[in-house]
Amino acid sequence: MRTALLCSMLAANLAAGCASAPAPKPADRAAIERQVADTERAFAKTMADRDLAGFSSFLSEETVFFSGPEPLRGKAAVTAFWKRFYEKPAAPFSWQPDRVEALDSGTLALSTGPVLDPAGKCVGRFTSIWRLEPPGVWRIVFDKGGPCSEQ
Repeated sequence: MRTALLCSMLAANLAAGCASAPAPKPADRAAIERQVADTERAFAKTMADRDLAGFSSFLSEETVFFSGPEPLRGKAAVTAFWKRFYEKPAAPFSWQPDRVEALDSGTLALSTGPVLDPAGKCVGRFTSIWRLEPPGVWRIVFDKGGPCSEQ
């Protein structure tokens, strides 16, 4: 009887503790969107700096890029395909985000913006999906280009 009473009290205390746990704080979406925009700009800077290793560091291990006839899957495949864009002394294109949206949870975000040729003419638009990965680093999980008119 005494054991049953102790077990009942313990179960009641555990249930009360779980029920009264504070709800997680909502993420500051505006701050997260600024953070992702800054990360996207740093990612784009790897092209200007001709830094393929830097480019690769922004990719999730399981990233998927729609850069060719078939989706490229994985960091190694994307890096190998994009190597051609980093081989010449001058960058063949540049990009900057003009819009970023994030989930309220602060774990996933979308960035999009124009892709420009060296003369500054729009040659396309990019859309990247960023995921917050441990230990708190934004990495691209999906990337797809489209025409300049696509918004």
